[in-house]
Amino acid sequence: MKRLLKIKLLLLCVPAILVAQQPKNSGTAMQWWNEAKFGMFVHWGLYSVAAGDWKGKPSRGNEHFMLYERIPLKEYAAIADDFHPVKFDADAWAKAAKDAGMKYLVFTTKHHDGYAMYGSKVSDYNIVGTTRWARDPLKELAAACKKYNLKLGLYYSLGRDWEDPDVPTNWPEKGGRSNTWDYPDEDAKDFSKYFERKVKPQITELLTGYGPVAVMWFDTPEQIISKAQSADLEVLIRKLQPGCIINSRIGNGLGDYLVSEQQISAAKMSKPWEACITMSGKWSYNRHDNAWKSPELMVRQLVEIVSKGGNLLLNVSPDGEGALLDKTKERMNEIGKWMKVNHEAIYGTRPWLITNENSVAEDLGKAGEIALKSTMKDTDNDNTSKQINPDVYFTTKANTVYVFARSWKAADINVKSLAADRYKIKKVSLLGTSAKIKWKQTEKALHMDLPASLPATVPVYVFKIIL
Repeated sequence: MKRLLKIKLLLLCVPAILVAQQPKNSGTAMQWWNEAKFGMFVHWGLYSVAAGDWKGKPSRGNEHFMLYERIPLKEYAAIADDFHPVKFDADAWAKAAKDAGMKYLVFTTKHHDGYAMYGSKVSDYNIVGTTRWARDPLKELAAACKKYNLKLGLYYSLGRDWEDPDVPTNWPEKGGRSNTWDYPDEDAKDFSKYFERKVKPQITELLTGYGPVAVMWFDTPEQIISKAQSADLEVLIRKLQPGCIINSRIGNGLGDYLVSEQQISAAKMSKPWEACITMSGKWSYNRHDNAWKSPELMVRQLVEIVSKGGNLLLNVSPDGEGALLDKTKERMNEIGKWMKVNHEAIYGTRPWLITNENSVAEDLGKAGEIALKSTMKDTDNDNTSKQINPDVYFTTKANTVYVFARSWKAADINVKSLAADRYKIKKVSLLGTSAKIKWKQTEKALHMDLPASLPATVPVYVFKIIL
């Protein structure tokens, strides 16, 4: 009888095990993401109020400065007394994303400092309960995303929480990213207590209180979280929001897509992937940050990522008052102008047979996936190229090949990959102009002349080649 009972209990567990082992949302949920290509990442929290300073001098670590400066929790929490973001405008954030051509928005609901940027009932350590502003920005942002038809994604720091006494870390060494000044006994910390007490209840809040959530974007799983815990969390998410996709930082090889932080894969990827990249040098607002990328560079990065099968999640950093910086808005406006002209070469496209005629890495297969696993830095970790040189990239859709002439200055262009001995071309046009394009196809290349009048955007021009 006991043996029969054990078998019945085991069978009851099988559905949950199967759900945890499924590779997840490969159907409709992933379809929108695969077509979207472009999203906005938002880093905003108590660290935005500090703005790169602590006790009258520049701090180390930016959004990680509580760790780098070893600030006691009581002192760090007091920043909330000055957190009064009267310029926060969820509608303006969402509209800026929409106008820039972005299709989804990922908001930091809890970063490594453990501070919830929404009205959490699980933890009093949140923006509603600790500030005189006392509003829930996530509720307003969810409504704004719905208004502008943007998918809502939620960032959640999984393996680091400097407010909680039960979060050990093991990178780059034991206790290397833990709060050891408030909670010095690393061996006494029990991740499972934190996981059950805070992580699962807060994920439940986020997935039941703010309408449809399209993406759960986890960060820093470390190696502390077990495979069973990652699977348990995945099952919870699928149960609460079946259409929600999950990034690979849920840990232990689970999740729907890979993450490349501050770097672009060296090659086309065989798996869905996303590059999260900063618009400036820092992830969060820092008054000392002057490493701003130009609109041209960011468009180049978008093209390269999409041509390799990825999405670009471009980070913005509102200030402590909740406002998008003028430098941010100016750049998003220029990107939006380019996207308005060339969006068909981005949305819903896939990599062509050739990524870039000048790339030696275009056929490396899984080499790019290996590159994404390289050692990650905490902050100031932008490893993307800042070079701006003329080159050619490709995407494709149906019987069309899009040829991106990035930062092109010459009056003509030769595309060897579209030579007459390979393809028969029906029509050639340049997106953004009605001017007739002079072209001819030889056994060596497709030769095209650029028209005298070019689209008034950043100089990344897109030829539409119908085969």
